[in-house]
Amino acid sequence: MTSRRKLRIPDTFSILLIIMALFILLTWIIPAGEYDRATTQVGGLQKEVLIPGTYKTVTPSPQGPGAFLTAPVKGFTAAAQIIGFCFLVGGAFGIFNRSGAIEAGIRNILSRSNNHPGRKKTIICIIMVLFSLAGATFGMSESVLVFIMITIPLAIAMGYDSIVGVSISFLAAGTGFAGAFLNPFTIGIAQGIAEIPLFSGWLYRIIIWVILTAAAIIFVLNYISKLEKGTIKGYINKKTDFSFPEDTEQKISRRHRRILIILATTFLVLIIGSSLWKWYINEIAGLFLAAAIIVAFTGKMKSSDAMQAFVEGAKGMTMAALVIGISRGLLIIATDGKIIDTMLHGLAVRTEGFSPAITAQLMFLIQGGINFFVPSGSGQAALTMPVMAPLSDLVGISRQTAVLAFQLGDGIFNMIIPTSGVTMGAMSIAGIPYQKWVKWLWPLILILTILSILLLIPPALLFNY
Repeated sequence: MTSRRKLRIPDTFSILLIIMALFILLTWIIPAGEYDRATTQVGGLQKEVLIPGTYKTVTPSPQGPGAFLTAPVKGFTAAAQIIGFCFLVGGAFGIFNRSGAIEAGIRNILSRSNNHPGRKKTIICIIMVLFSLAGATFGMSESVLVFIMITIPLAIAMGYDSIVGVSISFLAAGTGFAGAFLNPFTIGIAQGIAEIPLFSGWLYRIIIWVILTAAAIIFVLNYISKLEKGTIKGYINKKTDFSFPEDTEQKISRRHRRILIILATTFLVLIIGSSLWKWYINEIAGLFLAAAIIVAFTGKMKSSDAMQAFVEGAKGMTMAALVIGISRGLLIIATDGKIIDTMLHGLAVRTEGFSPAITAQLMFLIQGGINFFVPSGSGQAALTMPVMAPLSDLVGISRQTAVLAFQLGDGIFNMIIPTSGVTMGAMSIAGIPYQKWVKWLWPLILILTILSILLLIPPALLFNY
Protein backbone atom coordinates (compact mmCIF):
# COMPACT_ATOMS: atom_id res chain seq x y z
CA MET A 1 0.00 0.00 0.00
CA THR A 2 1.56 3.28 -1.11
CA SER A 3 0.96 6.64 0.54
CA ARG A 4 0.67 9.77 -1.51
CA ARG A 5 2.43 12.87 -0.35
CA LYS A 6 0.42 16.06 -0.38
CA LEU A 7 1.74 18.82 -2.60
CA ARG A 8 3.09 21.52 -0.32
CA ILE A 9 3.27 25.05 -1.69
CA PRO A 10 6.47 26.82 -0.56
CA ASP A 11 6.07 29.85 1.69
CA THR A 12 6.72 33.35 0.40
CA PHE A 13 10.30 33.55 1.72
CA SER A 14 11.26 30.20 0.22
CA ILE A 15 9.87 31.35 -3.12
CA LEU A 16 11.81 34.62 -2.92
CA LEU A 17 15.05 32.80 -2.06
CA ILE A 18 14.49 30.41 -4.96
CA ILE A 19 13.93 33.38 -7.27
CA MET A 20 17.06 35.02 -5.84
CA ALA A 21 19.10 31.92 -6.67
CA LEU A 22 17.53 31.91 -10.12
CA PHE A 23 18.52 35.55 -10.62
CA ILE A 24 22.10 34.69 -9.67
CA LEU A 25 22.03 31.97 -12.32
CA LEU A 26 20.49 34.32 -14.90
CA THR A 27 23.35 36.81 -14.50
CA TRP A 28 25.57 34.05 -15.94
CA ILE A 29 23.17 33.28 -18.80
CA ILE A 30 21.48 36.53 -19.90
CA PRO A 31 23.73 38.96 -21.78
CA ALA A 32 24.52 42.15 -19.87
CA GLY A 33 23.07 45.33 -21.32
CA GLU A 34 22.03 48.88 -20.46
CA TYR A 35 19.75 51.69 -21.62
CA ASP A 36 20.73 55.33 -21.42
CA ARG A 37 18.70 57.19 -18.82
CA ALA A 38 17.52 60.75 -18.39
CA THR A 39 16.05 62.67 -15.46
CA THR A 40 12.79 64.53 -16.00
CA GLN A 41 10.25 66.47 -13.95
CA VAL A 42 6.76 64.96 -13.59
CA GLY A 43 4.12 66.27 -11.21
CA GLY A 44 6.65 68.19 -9.19
CA LEU A 45 8.83 65.10 -8.75
CA GLN A 46 12.07 64.13 -10.48
CA LYS A 47 12.01 60.72 -12.10
CA GLU A 48 14.52 58.73 -14.07
CA VAL A 49 13.31 57.29 -17.37
CA LEU A 50 14.84 54.96 -19.92
CA ILE A 51 15.54 56.38 -23.37
CA PRO A 52 14.03 54.07 -26.02
CA GLY A 53 16.41 52.95 -28.76
CA THR A 54 19.56 53.35 -26.66
CA TYR A 55 19.95 49.72 -25.51
CA LYS A 56 23.47 48.34 -25.89
CA THR A 57 25.39 45.32 -24.62
CA VAL A 58 28.02 45.91 -21.94
CA THR A 59 30.71 43.94 -20.12
CA PRO A 60 29.13 40.99 -18.22
CA SER A 61 28.96 41.18 -14.43
CA PRO A 62 27.87 37.71 -13.20
CA GLN A 63 26.94 37.44 -9.51
CA GLY A 64 28.03 34.71 -7.09
CA PRO A 65 27.26 33.26 -3.63
CA GLY A 66 28.43 36.47 -1.95
CA ALA A 67 25.77 38.44 -3.81
CA PHE A 68 23.14 35.94 -2.67
CA LEU A 69 24.09 36.48 0.98
CA THR A 70 24.41 40.27 0.86
CA ALA A 71 21.45 41.07 -1.42
CA PRO A 72 18.81 40.98 1.36
CA VAL A 73 20.56 43.57 3.55
CA LYS A 74 21.21 45.73 0.48
CA GLY A 75 17.52 45.41 -0.29
CA PHE A 76 16.56 46.60 3.18
CA THR A 77 18.88 49.58 2.80
CA ALA A 78 17.45 50.48 -0.60
CA ALA A 79 13.85 50.12 0.60
CA ALA A 80 14.38 51.66 4.06
CA GLN A 81 11.95 54.54 3.54
CA ILE A 82 9.15 52.30 2.32
CA ILE A 83 9.75 49.73 5.09
CA GLY A 84 9.71 52.47 7.75
CA PHE A 85 6.49 53.81 6.25
CA CYS A 86 4.86 50.37 6.55
CA PHE A 87 5.85 49.96 10.20
CA LEU A 88 4.67 53.44 11.21
CA VAL A 89 1.33 53.26 9.41
CA GLY A 90 0.78 49.71 10.67
CA GLY A 91 1.47 50.91 14.22
CA ALA A 92 -0.99 53.78 13.79
CA PHE A 93 -3.71 51.37 12.72
CA GLY A 94 -2.91 49.23 15.75
CA ILE A 95 -3.99 52.20 17.89
CA PHE A 96 -7.05 52.80 15.70
CA ASN A 97 -8.14 49.19 16.19
CA ARG A 98 -7.40 49.23 19.93
CA SER A 99 -9.77 52.20 20.36
CA GLY A 100 -12.65 49.90 19.43
CA ALA A 101 -14.26 52.57 17.27
CA ILE A 102 -13.96 50.67 13.99
CA GLU A 103 -15.44 47.50 15.45
CA ALA A 104 -18.17 49.47 17.25
CA GLY A 105 -19.17 51.16 14.01
CA ILE A 106 -19.45 47.80 12.25
CA ARG A 107 -21.37 46.26 15.14
CA ASN A 108 -23.80 49.19 15.17
CA ILE A 109 -24.63 48.66 11.53
CA LEU A 110 -24.85 44.87 11.88
CA SER A 111 -27.30 45.08 14.77
CA ARG A 112 -29.87 46.89 12.60
CA SER A 113 -30.53 43.70 10.66
CA ASN A 114 -32.26 42.20 13.69
CA ASN A 115 -34.55 45.21 14.07
CA HIS A 116 -35.51 45.46 10.36
CA PRO A 117 -35.65 41.96 8.79
CA GLY A 118 -37.06 43.37 5.54
CA ARG A 119 -33.94 45.42 5.05
CA LYS A 120 -31.50 42.55 5.24
CA LYS A 121 -30.22 42.93 1.69
CA THR A 122 -29.88 46.69 2.11
CA ILE A 123 -27.86 46.19 5.28
CA ILE A 124 -25.65 43.61 3.56
CA CYS A 125 -25.01 46.11 0.74
CA ILE A 126 -24.07 48.80 3.28
CA ILE A 127 -21.73 46.45 5.13
CA MET A 128 -20.04 45.37 1.90
CA VAL A 129 -19.56 48.99 0.81
CA LEU A 130 -17.97 49.82 4.18
CA PHE A 131 -15.58 46.86 4.06
CA SER A 132 -14.78 47.65 0.45
CA LEU A 133 -13.99 51.23 1.48
CA ALA A 134 -11.70 49.87 4.20
CA GLY A 135 -9.83 47.85 1.59
CA ALA A 136 -9.71 50.78 -0.82
CA THR A 137 -8.45 53.36 1.67
CA PHE A 138 -6.22 51.83 4.31
CA GLY A 139 -5.76 48.41 2.73
CA MET A 140 -7.73 46.26 5.16
CA SER A 141 -6.34 42.76 4.76
CA GLU A 142 -5.25 40.66 7.76
CA SER A 143 -7.49 42.62 10.13
CA VAL A 144 -10.59 41.47 8.25
CA LEU A 145 -10.14 38.04 9.87
CA VAL A 146 -11.37 39.54 13.15
CA PHE A 147 -14.59 40.77 11.56
CA ILE A 148 -15.28 37.45 9.85
CA MET A 149 -16.09 36.06 13.29
CA ILE A 150 -18.86 38.68 13.47
CA THR A 151 -20.21 38.60 9.93
CA ILE A 152 -20.49 34.80 9.71
CA PRO A 153 -22.86 34.39 12.69
CA LEU A 154 -24.79 37.44 11.48
CA ALA A 155 -25.31 35.89 8.05
CA ILE A 156 -26.42 32.60 9.60
CA ALA A 157 -28.80 34.44 11.94
CA MET A 158 -30.29 36.16 8.88
CA GLY A 159 -31.00 32.76 7.35
CA TYR A 160 -28.00 32.59 5.01
CA ASP A 161 -24.74 30.64 5.23
CA SER A 162 -21.03 30.86 5.95
CA ILE A 163 -20.18 31.83 2.38
CA VAL A 164 -22.37 34.93 2.68
CA GLY A 165 -20.76 35.71 6.04
CA VAL A 166 -17.27 35.53 4.54
CA SER A 167 -18.32 37.45 1.45
CA ILE A 168 -19.74 40.52 3.18
CA SER A 169 -16.45 41.10 4.99
CA PHE A 170 -13.49 39.28 3.41
CA LEU A 171 -14.69 39.36 -0.21
CA ALA A 172 -15.83 42.98 0.05
CA ALA A 173 -12.53 44.11 1.58
CA GLY A 174 -10.62 42.15 -1.07
CA THR A 175 -12.59 43.74 -3.87
CA GLY A 176 -11.98 47.18 -2.39
CA PHE A 177 -8.28 46.30 -2.10
CA ALA A 178 -8.24 45.49 -5.83
CA GLY A 179 -10.03 48.71 -6.78
CA ALA A 180 -8.27 50.84 -4.17
CA PHE A 181 -7.77 54.57 -4.60
CA LEU A 182 -5.89 55.43 -1.38
CA ASN A 183 -4.32 52.15 -0.23
CA PRO A 184 -0.86 53.13 1.11
CA PHE A 185 0.43 49.54 1.03
CA THR A 186 -0.13 48.95 -2.69
CA ILE A 187 -0.79 52.21 -4.54
CA GLY A 188 1.43 54.28 -2.25
CA ILE A 189 4.38 51.89 -2.47
CA ALA A 190 3.96 51.21 -6.21
CA GLN A 191 3.69 54.91 -7.07
CA GLY A 192 6.67 55.69 -4.86
CA ILE A 193 8.77 53.13 -6.71
CA ALA A 194 7.44 54.32 -10.08
CA GLU A 195 8.41 57.88 -9.08
CA ILE A 196 4.99 59.44 -9.71
CA PRO A 197 3.07 61.68 -7.27
CA LEU A 198 1.67 59.66 -4.38
CA PHE A 199 -2.04 58.79 -4.73
CA SER A 200 -2.27 60.66 -8.02
CA GLY A 201 -4.89 59.36 -10.46
CA TRP A 202 -7.36 58.75 -7.63
CA LEU A 203 -10.40 60.02 -9.55
CA TYR A 204 -10.30 57.25 -12.17
CA ARG A 205 -9.52 54.72 -9.43
CA ILE A 206 -12.72 55.73 -7.63
CA ILE A 207 -14.66 54.91 -10.80
CA ILE A 208 -12.93 51.52 -10.92
CA TRP A 209 -13.68 50.93 -7.23
CA VAL A 210 -17.38 51.65 -7.75
CA ILE A 211 -17.60 49.26 -10.72
CA LEU A 212 -15.73 46.38 -9.05
CA THR A 213 -17.59 46.79 -5.74
CA ALA A 214 -20.94 46.86 -7.53
CA ALA A 215 -20.04 43.65 -9.39
CA ALA A 216 -19.14 41.90 -6.11
CA ILE A 217 -22.34 43.06 -4.38
CA ILE A 218 -24.55 41.95 -7.28
CA PHE A 219 -22.79 38.57 -7.30
CA VAL A 220 -23.43 38.04 -3.57
CA LEU A 221 -27.04 39.27 -3.77
CA ASN A 222 -27.68 36.85 -6.62
CA TYR A 223 -26.38 34.02 -4.44
CA ILE A 224 -28.57 35.19 -1.54
CA SER A 225 -31.63 35.20 -3.80
CA LYS A 226 -30.92 31.58 -4.75
CA LEU A 227 -30.63 30.67 -1.06
CA GLU A 228 -33.94 32.38 -0.29
CA LYS A 229 -35.69 30.58 -3.17
CA GLY A 230 -34.21 27.25 -2.10
CA THR A 231 -32.73 26.55 -5.54
CA ILE A 232 -29.33 25.89 -3.95
CA LYS A 233 -28.25 24.62 -0.55
CA GLY A 234 -26.15 26.86 1.64
CA TYR A 235 -22.97 25.74 3.40
CA ILE A 236 -22.53 25.80 7.17
CA ASN A 237 -19.77 23.93 8.97
CA LYS A 238 -21.50 22.73 12.14
CA LYS A 239 -18.16 21.93 13.77
CA THR A 240 -17.35 25.65 13.85
CA ASP A 241 -18.63 27.78 16.72
CA PHE A 242 -20.78 30.48 15.17
CA SER A 243 -22.29 31.89 18.36
CA PHE A 244 -22.95 35.58 17.93
CA PRO A 245 -21.09 37.90 20.36
CA GLU A 246 -23.30 38.95 23.27
CA ASP A 247 -22.43 42.65 23.03
CA THR A 248 -23.42 42.96 19.36
CA GLU A 249 -26.36 45.19 20.30
CA GLN A 250 -24.12 47.61 22.16
CA LYS A 251 -24.70 51.14 20.89
CA ILE A 252 -21.84 53.13 19.49
CA SER A 253 -20.57 55.60 22.10
CA ARG A 254 -19.84 59.29 21.70
CA ARG A 255 -16.15 58.54 22.08
CA HIS A 256 -16.35 56.06 19.22
CA ARG A 257 -18.14 58.62 17.07
CA ARG A 258 -15.43 61.20 17.73
CA ILE A 259 -12.71 58.71 16.80
CA LEU A 260 -14.50 57.74 13.57
CA ILE A 261 -14.73 61.45 12.69
CA ILE A 262 -10.97 61.77 13.33
CA LEU A 263 -10.29 58.83 11.01
CA ALA A 264 -12.54 60.26 8.29
CA THR A 265 -10.80 63.63 8.64
CA THR A 266 -7.41 61.92 8.37
CA PHE A 267 -8.29 60.41 5.01
CA LEU A 268 -9.72 63.74 3.82
CA VAL A 269 -6.47 65.50 4.75
CA LEU A 270 -4.53 62.71 3.02
CA ILE A 271 -6.47 63.34 -0.21
CA ILE A 272 -5.90 67.10 -0.01
CA GLY A 273 -2.23 66.78 0.98
CA SER A 274 -1.30 64.31 -1.73
CA SER A 275 -3.27 66.16 -4.41
CA LEU A 276 -2.55 69.83 -3.64
CA TRP A 277 0.59 69.85 -1.52
CA LYS A 278 2.41 66.93 -3.21
CA TRP A 279 2.83 65.01 0.03
CA TYR A 280 5.08 61.99 -0.17
CA ILE A 281 5.86 59.04 2.10
CA ASN A 282 7.35 61.11 4.93
CA GLU A 283 4.41 63.51 5.18
CA ILE A 284 1.77 60.78 4.97
CA ALA A 285 3.51 58.69 7.64
CA GLY A 286 3.56 61.81 9.82
CA LEU A 287 -0.17 62.33 9.22
CA PHE A 288 -1.01 58.82 10.41
CA LEU A 289 1.21 59.21 13.46
CA ALA A 290 -0.56 62.46 14.35
CA ALA A 291 -3.94 60.77 13.90
CA ALA A 292 -2.84 57.88 16.12
CA ILE A 293 -1.76 60.26 18.88
CA ILE A 294 -5.07 62.15 18.69
CA VAL A 295 -7.05 58.89 18.74
CA ALA A 296 -5.08 57.67 21.78
CA PHE A 297 -5.91 60.87 23.67
CA THR A 298 -9.53 60.89 22.52
CA GLY A 299 -9.93 57.25 23.48
CA LYS A 300 -8.32 57.98 26.88
CA MET A 301 -5.80 55.20 26.40
CA LYS A 302 -3.01 54.72 28.88
CA SER A 303 0.37 55.43 27.36
CA SER A 304 1.42 51.82 27.95
CA ASP A 305 -1.73 50.51 26.21
CA ALA A 306 -1.25 52.88 23.28
CA MET A 307 2.37 51.84 22.83
CA GLN A 308 1.46 48.17 23.10
CA ALA A 309 -1.22 48.66 20.41
CA PHE A 310 1.29 50.52 18.24
CA VAL A 311 3.86 47.75 18.58
CA GLU A 312 1.26 45.08 17.79
CA GLY A 313 0.15 47.01 14.72
CA ALA A 314 3.75 47.40 13.58
CA LYS A 315 4.33 43.67 14.17
CA GLY A 316 1.53 42.98 11.73
CA MET A 317 3.66 44.63 9.04
CA THR A 318 6.74 42.51 9.73
CA MET A 319 5.97 40.03 6.98
CA ALA A 320 5.36 42.81 4.46
CA ALA A 321 8.57 44.59 5.50
CA LEU A 322 10.67 41.43 5.16
CA VAL A 323 9.16 40.65 1.77
CA ILE A 324 9.78 44.23 0.60
CA GLY A 325 13.43 44.10 1.68
CA ILE A 326 14.15 40.71 0.15
CA SER A 327 12.21 41.56 -3.01
CA ARG A 328 14.29 44.70 -3.46
CA GLY A 329 17.36 42.48 -3.00
CA LEU A 330 16.28 40.49 -6.05
CA LEU A 331 16.34 43.65 -8.15
CA ILE A 332 19.74 44.59 -6.74
CA ILE A 333 21.14 41.25 -7.95
CA ALA A 334 19.61 41.80 -11.39
CA THR A 335 20.85 45.39 -11.49
CA ASP A 336 24.40 44.56 -10.35
CA GLY A 337 24.42 41.71 -12.86
CA LYS A 338 23.31 44.19 -15.56
CA ILE A 339 20.48 41.97 -16.79
CA ILE A 340 17.51 44.20 -15.83
CA ASP A 341 17.74 46.35 -18.95
CA THR A 342 18.25 43.25 -21.10
CA MET A 343 15.01 41.74 -19.73
CA LEU A 344 13.23 45.05 -20.27
CA HIS A 345 14.54 45.18 -23.81
CA GLY A 346 13.28 41.64 -24.42
CA LEU A 347 9.80 42.50 -23.08
CA ALA A 348 9.72 45.72 -25.07
CA VAL A 349 10.65 43.94 -28.30
CA ARG A 350 7.92 41.35 -27.74
CA THR A 351 5.26 44.00 -27.11
CA GLU A 352 6.22 46.27 -29.97
CA GLY A 353 3.51 44.89 -32.24
CA PHE A 354 0.76 45.39 -29.65
CA SER A 355 -1.29 48.49 -29.01
CA PRO A 356 -0.84 50.33 -25.69
CA ALA A 357 -4.16 48.89 -24.46
CA ILE A 358 -3.08 45.29 -25.16
CA THR A 359 0.26 45.96 -23.47
CA ALA A 360 -1.49 47.27 -20.35
CA GLN A 361 -3.73 44.20 -20.30
CA LEU A 362 -0.74 41.88 -20.64
CA MET A 363 0.88 43.67 -17.68
CA PHE A 364 -2.30 43.02 -15.65
CA LEU A 365 -2.25 39.30 -16.46
CA ILE A 366 1.49 39.04 -15.72
CA GLN A 367 0.97 40.69 -12.33
CA GLY A 368 -1.84 38.23 -11.62
CA GLY A 369 0.49 35.33 -12.35
CA ILE A 370 3.28 36.75 -10.20
CA ASN A 371 0.75 37.22 -7.39
CA PHE A 372 0.56 33.43 -6.95
CA PHE A 373 4.22 33.38 -5.94
CA VAL A 374 4.34 36.74 -4.11
CA PRO A 375 0.86 37.31 -2.60
CA SER A 376 2.00 40.31 -0.55
CA GLY A 377 0.81 43.45 -2.36
CA SER A 378 3.60 45.61 -0.99
CA GLY A 379 6.17 42.88 -1.72
CA GLN A 380 4.91 42.44 -5.26
CA ALA A 381 5.08 46.19 -5.82
CA ALA A 382 8.70 46.19 -4.64
CA LEU A 383 9.50 43.22 -6.88
CA THR A 384 7.75 44.20 -10.12
CA MET A 385 7.36 47.98 -10.31
CA PRO A 386 11.08 48.70 -10.84
CA VAL A 387 10.67 46.63 -14.02
CA MET A 388 7.12 47.56 -15.08
CA ALA A 389 7.54 51.32 -14.60
CA PRO A 390 10.45 51.76 -17.04
CA LEU A 391 8.88 49.17 -19.35
CA SER A 392 5.81 51.40 -19.63
CA ASP A 393 8.11 54.22 -20.80
CA LEU A 394 9.41 51.97 -23.56
CA VAL A 395 6.06 50.69 -24.85
CA GLY A 396 4.20 54.00 -24.81
CA ILE A 397 1.86 53.80 -21.80
CA SER A 398 2.00 55.92 -18.68
CA ARG A 399 3.57 54.75 -15.44
CA GLN A 400 0.22 55.46 -13.81
CA THR A 401 -1.36 52.81 -16.05
CA ALA A 402 1.41 50.37 -15.14
CA VAL A 403 0.62 50.92 -11.44
CA LEU A 404 -3.08 50.40 -12.16
CA ALA A 405 -2.33 47.10 -13.94
CA PHE A 406 -0.27 45.98 -10.91
CA GLN A 407 -3.00 47.00 -8.45
CA LEU A 408 -5.74 45.10 -10.28
CA GLY A 409 -3.62 42.01 -10.94
CA ASP A 410 -2.52 41.84 -7.31
CA GLY A 411 -5.90 42.47 -5.71
CA ILE A 412 -8.29 40.40 -7.78
CA PHE A 413 -6.38 37.11 -7.80
CA ASN A 414 -5.36 37.43 -4.15
CA MET A 415 -8.90 36.45 -3.12
CA ILE A 416 -8.59 32.96 -4.58
CA ILE A 417 -4.92 31.88 -4.56
CA PRO A 418 -3.88 29.26 -1.96
CA THR A 419 -0.62 31.06 -1.21
CA SER A 420 -2.51 33.97 0.41
CA GLY A 421 -2.42 33.65 4.19
CA VAL A 422 -5.47 35.89 4.56
CA THR A 423 -7.53 33.84 2.10
CA MET A 424 -6.61 30.54 3.73
CA GLY A 425 -7.13 32.04 7.19
CA ALA A 426 -10.61 33.24 6.24
CA MET A 427 -11.53 29.80 4.92
CA SER A 428 -10.17 28.19 8.09
CA ILE A 429 -12.24 30.44 10.35
CA ALA A 430 -15.38 29.86 8.30
CA GLY A 431 -14.76 26.12 8.00
CA ILE A 432 -15.18 26.38 4.22
CA PRO A 433 -13.05 23.91 2.22
CA TYR A 434 -10.72 25.76 -0.12
CA GLN A 435 -11.94 23.86 -3.17
CA LYS A 436 -15.54 24.83 -2.36
CA TRP A 437 -14.54 28.48 -2.11
CA VAL A 438 -12.78 28.30 -5.49
CA LYS A 439 -15.81 26.63 -7.10
CA TRP A 440 -18.09 29.35 -5.73
CA LEU A 441 -15.84 32.35 -6.39
CA TRP A 442 -14.27 31.67 -9.79
CA PRO A 443 -17.20 33.16 -11.80
CA LEU A 444 -16.77 36.46 -9.93
CA ILE A 445 -12.99 36.37 -10.46
CA LEU A 446 -13.65 35.90 -14.18
CA ILE A 447 -16.10 38.83 -14.17
CA LEU A 448 -13.64 41.08 -12.33
CA THR A 449 -10.85 40.02 -14.71
CA ILE A 450 -12.93 40.96 -17.76
CA LEU A 451 -13.91 44.28 -16.17
CA SER A 452 -10.25 45.03 -15.38
CA ILE A 453 -9.19 44.30 -18.96
CA LEU A 454 -11.88 46.69 -20.21
CA LEU A 455 -11.06 49.37 -17.61
CA LEU A 456 -7.41 49.39 -18.70
CA ILE A 457 -8.39 50.48 -22.22
CA PRO A 458 -9.43 54.13 -21.49
CA PRO A 459 -6.19 55.20 -19.73
CA ALA A 460 -4.11 53.52 -22.43
CA LEU A 461 -5.97 54.95 -25.43
CA LEU A 462 -8.42 57.72 -24.62
CA PHE A 463 -6.74 60.01 -22.09
CA ASN A 464 -3.38 60.69 -20.51
CA TYR A 465 -3.60 58.90 -17.17
